[in-house]
Amino acid sequence: MASPLRPPWVWDYDLDAADFQALVDGTRTIGSLDRTWAVVRFLEYAPWPDIVRILGYRALVAGWPDWRNRIRSESRQRGLGFVTEGLPRHHPEFLA
Repeated sequence: MASPLRPPWVWDYDLDAADFQALVDGTRTIGSLDRTWAVVRFLEYAPWPDIVRILGYRALVAGWPDWRNRIRSESRQRGLGFVTEGLPRHHPEFLA
């Protein structure tokens, strides 16, 4: 079981939730770990409810062009691509 202080998507790094959130927010860099690394790692491993809660729709749609080709899972790429293309057209209120 993952520590409540360490997000399960960074099981192999000594990062607590606050450090990881600061990386995702882009307010902190830790060595070679930066926002891009954190978000890509997060998008690869986190479940959808956590992605929405921690990253949010607006940041996901805005950053998706930069992160898309870094996601290794083709099914995850397709799913997130579907969401990021559909939200602005069908639910722009989620991006406000």
